Amino acid sequence: MNDISLHILDVSENSIQAGAKNLEIFIVEDTKKDILTLEIFDDGKGMDEEILKKVESPFETSRTTRKVGLGIPFLKEAAESCGGTMVISSAKGKGTKVKATFKYSHIDRKPLGDIAETLVALILRAEKTEILYLHKKNGKEFIFRTRELKRQLGVQNLKKVNLLNSLKEIIKHKISEIQ
Repeated sequence: MNDISLHILDVSENSIQAGAKNLEIFIVEDTKKDILTLEIFDDGKGMDEEILKKVESPFETSRTTRKVGLGIPFLKEAAESCGGTMVISSAKGKGTKVKATFKYSHIDRKPLGDIAETLVALILRAEKTEILYLHKKNGKEFIFRTRELKRQLGVQNLKKVNLLNSLKEIIKHKISEIQ
């Protein structure tokens, strides 16, 4: 995966497949502390201890469509290759939390990538999942909530092409404001 947004997409799609009704994605860029933190929380079906122990192996997956699961191992490798860490915690029936840290200035840290495109892709995929996205950088922040947007627009569904295109541009603009 070429950038962090693709890792977010992969882990978040796992959350959606696990039946999450709520998905929270937090990015904190702290250039003073030289750290980028990514946290993804869901309230999906969660994993028991046995599965949790195996989740970092590329040869373990709960999917029936393929025999390997590369998303978590790739995220862990991306974090560790630039002086960071990745930790997963989960409880059966309660959901999962993935936290990855990256040394911000490290030459091997992948770029964030197209977060707006990732969020729009998740909106299209997550019909029954509410998404909260929080992005902070050096004291500035951008918060995006699908639940709030639906309420403000008076719609049940955000899957309208003209709406999604406009939404993508607004998200790009808001993220650029905190950069």
